[in-house]
Amino acid sequence: MIRMTLLMGPQIVAPAPQEVTDALLSAQVTVTAGQRSGFQLSFDLSRNGLINRSLLPGGQFDPQVRIVLTVSFKGTRTVLMDGIITRQEVGVSGVPGQSTLTVTGEDLTVLMDLEEREGVPFPAMGPAARVAAIISRYAHYGITPLVIPELIPQTPMPTQRIDFQKGTDLAYLNELAKANGYVFYLEPGPVPGVSRGYWGPEVRLGEPQHAINVNMDHLSTVDQLTFGFDGAAREQPVARVQIPTTRTDVLLPVPEVSVLRPPLARRPAPALKKKVIDDTAKKDAAQAFAETLAKVVESSDAVSGSGQLDVVRYGHILRPRELVGVRGSGITYDGLYYVKSVTHNLQRGSYTQNFTLAREGLIALHPTVVP
Repeated sequence: MIRMTLLMGPQIVAPAPQEVTDALLSAQVTVTAGQRSGFQLSFDLSRNGLINRSLLPGGQFDPQVRIVLTVSFKGTRTVLMDGIITRQEVGVSGVPGQSTLTVTGEDLTVLMDLEEREGVPFPAMGPAARVAAIISRYAHYGITPLVIPELIPQTPMPTQRIDFQKGTDLAYLNELAKANGYVFYLEPGPVPGVSRGYWGPEVRLGEPQHAINVNMDHLSTVDQLTFGFDGAAREQPVARVQIPTTRTDVLLPVPEVSVLRPPLARRPAPALKKKVIDDTAKKDAAQAFAETLAKVVESSDAVSGSGQLDVVRYGHILRPRELVGVRGSGITYDGLYYVKSVTHNLQRGSYTQNFTLAREGLIALHPTVVP
């Protein structure tokens, strides 16, 4: 049995009234690695219902209202979304039961993108220390930081350089992440009203989720999977740094990407293109090397997969930003993948998930995956 729970509030959330829950027609939540998560809820807007009568005119569905959506399946509760309404739409119809209220929103990172901060100094602080300080500003929303130190230390002496923030908190967090081959995102849960602000490498380690089976008769958990191999996806970055004493340029070696992304495929796609990274000559070697590594990581995934599953048939809720095995698609495309995105589609009596998968090449490293 699948049970969905909706919580709402200006900052501290509480269970929505039963009449609001009963009026919920559908919910869609999209979580994509490297992008802000979003949601859309659709409600029946009957003329004399509680929503139309008092909640909507009273501002209970206005932008900036906080929404938390959870799903319980097989006795386990999962927080799918903790976010903020950014838009509402009302469709009015003369046909009974056809009027709807649709609210659209994004996860709590939208709060980090509302205020420009110019010239905020971070003396003697490396990227990880700056990230932790910024995330701590949102502790009153239940956000706690999980910050992985940068792989290449970059803590300058104040006498040499002081780093300043430019732009919104979210823009700066993403800028620091991209410069180090890292990602930044909020992961809601494990309980409603709490989120984890993760800044670090994409997690491509750990116990894989239950395998997605295709073309395996009664053992199949999806009807179809589609795979693609983009030969132009991978690039080899080229960066130069200047030696201060001699004023000569030195070409940096291409770093090994497996330090951030352990391989999932036996035949990684070759890098067909070379790309010169701009403005590295004036930076110190640590910064330039970190940016080169980031560029290698950014273009490492050449193989993608996509499909749709029914949660009841699959027997589990597929989680984004984790590993999952694929079986039944043949030697070339079987094996472990990173779950790049998941879209949860919930309606009464139905829970499906659209998903995309990614890895760096063809043929699995190991012959079997977790069933």
